[in-house]
Amino acid sequence: MPQHKSAAKRARQTESRRARNRVHRSKMRTMMKKLRASEDSGEARTMLNDMKAMLDRLTAKGIIHQNKAANYKSQLDKHVNTLSA
Repeated sequence: MPQHKSAAKRARQTESRRARNRVHRSKMRTMMKKLRASEDSGEARTMLNDMKAMLDRLTAKGIIHQNKAANYKSQLDKHVNTLSA
């Protein structure tokens, strides 16, 4: 239990931010699974653009690290390129 008002507030803020971040991270993972399961190259291209935009937003918000976002983008690019080949 927090002993000070500021510590209690910090605990409340942390909990709400954690819940918000979990939602974003879950949505990101779901989108990635759909993209990796996609067989149509045209559909995968549009999903890839949406995924890249989402990764950039999550990076800007500090939910994921920019290097992790770059690694995800690279992996997904490779996957989509194999579909079109």
